[in-house]
Amino acid sequence: MSINGRKVGDNFLDPGWTNYTQQALYVTFNVTSQLNIGSNAIGVILGNGFYYIPSERYRKMTGAFGYPKMVCRLLIEYADGTTDNIISNDSWRTAPSPIFFSSIYGGEDYDANLEQQGWDQSNFNETNWKKAVIVKGHPLQSQTAEPLKVMQFFAPIKTTKLKDSSWVYDMAQNMSGIPQVIVQGNKGDTIKILPAELLNEDGSANQKATGSPHYYQYVLKGNGVETWQPRFTYYGFRYVQVDNAVAANEPNPHHLPVILSIKGLHTSNAAARIGSFSCSNTLFNQTDKLIDWSIKSNMASVFTDCPHREKLGWLEETHLVGSSVKYAYDIATLCRKAITDMRLAQTDKGLVPEISPEFVQFAEPFRDSPEWGSAAIILPWYLYQWYGDLKVLKENYSMMQHYITYLQSKDSSHILKQGLSDWYDLGPNKPGFSQLTPQGLTATAMYYHVANTMRQIAALLNKKEDAVAYSRLANEIKLSFNNLFFNVVTNQYGSASQTSNAMALYMGLVNDKDKQAVIDNLIKDIRGRNNALTAGDIGYKYVLKVLDEAGRSDVIFDMNNRSDVPGYGYQIAKGATALPESWQALPSVSNNHFMLGHIMEWFYEGLAGISQAEGSVGYKTIVIRPQVVGDIRNAKATYQSAYGLIASDWKKENGVFELDVAIPPNTTGVVYLPAIQSSVITQDGTVVKAAKMAKGEAIINIRSGNYHFSVK
Repeated sequence: MSINGRKVGDNFLDPGWTNYTQQALYVTFNVTSQLNIGSNAIGVILGNGFYYIPSERYRKMTGAFGYPKMVCRLLIEYADGTTDNIISNDSWRTAPSPIFFSSIYGGEDYDANLEQQGWDQSNFNETNWKKAVIVKGHPLQSQTAEPLKVMQFFAPIKTTKLKDSSWVYDMAQNMSGIPQVIVQGNKGDTIKILPAELLNEDGSANQKATGSPHYYQYVLKGNGVETWQPRFTYYGFRYVQVDNAVAANEPNPHHLPVILSIKGLHTSNAAARIGSFSCSNTLFNQTDKLIDWSIKSNMASVFTDCPHREKLGWLEETHLVGSSVKYAYDIATLCRKAITDMRLAQTDKGLVPEISPEFVQFAEPFRDSPEWGSAAIILPWYLYQWYGDLKVLKENYSMMQHYITYLQSKDSSHILKQGLSDWYDLGPNKPGFSQLTPQGLTATAMYYHVANTMRQIAALLNKKEDAVAYSRLANEIKLSFNNLFFNVVTNQYGSASQTSNAMALYMGLVNDKDKQAVIDNLIKDIRGRNNALTAGDIGYKYVLKVLDEAGRSDVIFDMNNRSDVPGYGYQIAKGATALPESWQALPSVSNNHFMLGHIMEWFYEGLAGISQAEGSVGYKTIVIRPQVVGDIRNAKATYQSAYGLIASDWKKENGVFELDVAIPPNTTGVVYLPAIQSSVITQDGTVVKAAKMAKGEAIINIRSGNYHFSVK
């Protein structure tokens, strides 16, 4: 939208996409500064977005909701208190734009010769334009999540010639976004732009694993320097190949258009950055950056899994990696949008499909996986725990109930067998379906987890009968799970994979008498593989959580402080600049997914030590418990909680451990310091005694404020 020839706001791909069978979103702007005394003009350009997917070029899904349409209301409030409303109707005029192809999946084409100068200004003569057609719309909801915006610009670090008319530009960073080109040439010259994550052996753009073809065409008008960028699409890319042109300052015997400048424009959801992490370990800092780039690339109008071939809201990531993302970004509004999308996607039978909005209905097992659909219960619960959002539980309680009822209908024995299980685990074959964990184990463990979560939610909402019923259901699932999957001789679950044992432990499915033995077996498997991981998309979060809770962050350190076996270090050694889809950083799959980004949570909660106490809501009771492991000499993190800034900053040198802590107003903190009985502990220079000593830690209770601790 523009007013008097100037774009309104700096949002990108507005409004956000949703389930258009049930609603459409609208966006509000204050446009006072753009209005003139006298005549004014409103101009709108429509793109297809997810509303209409052309059949040409690449597309992930079929079908469409209709042709692009719009509704606009301009509210003018005068100084005397009166108002005017200008509403879009059939007095508005319409004409084709210079954009002659637009696909969220396939790219965009633009013919600068079709531009109509001044078309969105009040003195334009629109006599030859047609009247707008009145059509039926959709129920409207205000867009409450942050919009997408252009967040960063990247200039190429390298330019490579493929041939006289074809050049490849390396932006150094795999990102979500669009290219911007500044070009000069003759009228009618057409350049073709292909973005790509990777390159083929001949140096050309490789889109084999990311949705092909996706490209942009720009037809020059030939009147000097021209600047262009796509408006209604985006892609995941590091490299940009430009055909039918010549790079600046290069020989041009065929008089082709000259690329004077090219940039990569990184687009992302504009959620505020609220956290930071760094430590003395270079590889861990690189890993944090690796994951962060995939988070930024996949926060759009939904949490996507990748910014190119899918762009779909696969739900398992919202709860498995959401715990990491929330430390770095304020995702409260985007999570609420994701929960609404789940509610709108839920079927009459109660199924929450693996993607929402469900733009395409996939065949099984890509539609009904409890590890994915359970986000409909876990994510609202997380929002309550992270931000104190009780309303989201009340508003979505019926959805959560409906989903639990659906899971109950799948098998009367309380063992669920459907779904993808531990997707992309690390086994002997190419990644995909679970190789090491038996079908049904992860689904049934998740079933127990959400039944137990529903017990807590029902109790919180004072639904006592429901709480009793969910408690009974959880107990029945636990009994069935242990009868089927627990080996009483070996003290192992399922196939004894890392995921099998870790999920049973984290979910609380292991009986107390067996818990330590199962933990020992998990660690034994890891150590027996020379500290190599095997867990995938579903399981690795729980491996990390169980080890951290058991006080074995030393094992986490040993697993991840390496680059010789598949894992984060291996991906970085392979040249990844964003988190790949596979532990092996395979070129045959996406190289910008955030589904394996679980370790970021440990960076904040484990290494830096910022978490909240059991039963705390919104970080009302803060736990500072840094894990001093491996060769790490220092670590620090900040997190802007609902109450204010939480900070932990520690260093270890010459036998002294020092920790600086910030606790925000109206909260309390519990600090765990690495110490033994003979340690000398000072708080702001004064010797203090711990409230309690336990397992090599001194425990000190504090109130809001800034503190400096020292342990000798």
